[in-house]
Amino acid sequence: MSGSNIVIADDHPLFRGALRQALSDVDGDVSFAEAGSLEEVVQALEASGEQTDLVLLDLKMPGVQGFSGLMFLRAQYPGVPVVIVSANEDAPVIRRSLDFGASGYIPKSASAVDMRIAVETVLSGGIWVPTELDLAEGEDNEAQQIALRLATLTPQQVRVLMMLGEGLLNKQIAYELGVSEATVKAHVSAILQKLDVESRTQAVIAVNRIEGDHWQGIA
Repeated sequence: MSGSNIVIADDHPLFRGALRQALSDVDGDVSFAEAGSLEEVVQALEASGEQTDLVLLDLKMPGVQGFSGLMFLRAQYPGVPVVIVSANEDAPVIRRSLDFGASGYIPKSASAVDMRIAVETVLSGGIWVPTELDLAEGEDNEAQQIALRLATLTPQQVRVLMMLGEGLLNKQIAYELGVSEATVKAHVSAILQKLDVESRTQAVIAVNRIEGDHWQGIA
C-alpha cells in the first residue's frame, strides 16, 4: 500500500476520523483526503488528477441517496476503485453495490482489522465483502435487470436521473447543470431508452424498485 491516496467520503466527521485511525496502521505511506458530500468527493478527485487510488463511500450523505453516488463515480471516474462503507448490512444492498461497480463493501460494524484487510485487498486489485455474507440471499431477477440497465448510463445521465428522482423539471435540471433545456430532454430520452421505460415517472419507479426502503434511517 506504499504511496496510496485514499478519499474518505462520509458526512460524519467523527466516523471519518475513526476510519482514518483504523487504517493508520497499514504498511506503507498512505495519505487521506476527506469529503462530507458528493460534491466534495468530486472536488477531491479533480484536485488529485489520477493520483487517487481508492474512494471509501457512504451510501447516504449530501448529494448521495442509495446507489446514485456510486453510479456517478464509477461512470465519471472508471479508473478509481470505490468501496462502500455503510451501516446497511442487507445482502441485496451489498450485491447491488457490486453490480454497480463497487470493488468492495465494508459494514460500519466491521472491526479495524477487517477494514484494513478490505482496503489492502482492493488496493491489490481484488474485491472484498464480508466473508459470512450469502450474496444469493433474496435474489431478485427483475431488479438485477434494472441494475444492469442503470449501469449503462453516462455520468451526465446519472445526474439527470438523480434530479428526476428529486422531482425537478427539465428547466430546473438545465439550470443546475448549466446546459440547455434541449440537452436535458435529449438526456431524458436516452435514459428512457436505456431503462426500457416510457416516461420519466417510470424511470424513477425503476430506480426505487432496486433501492426500495433500504435508505430509511441508515447512516
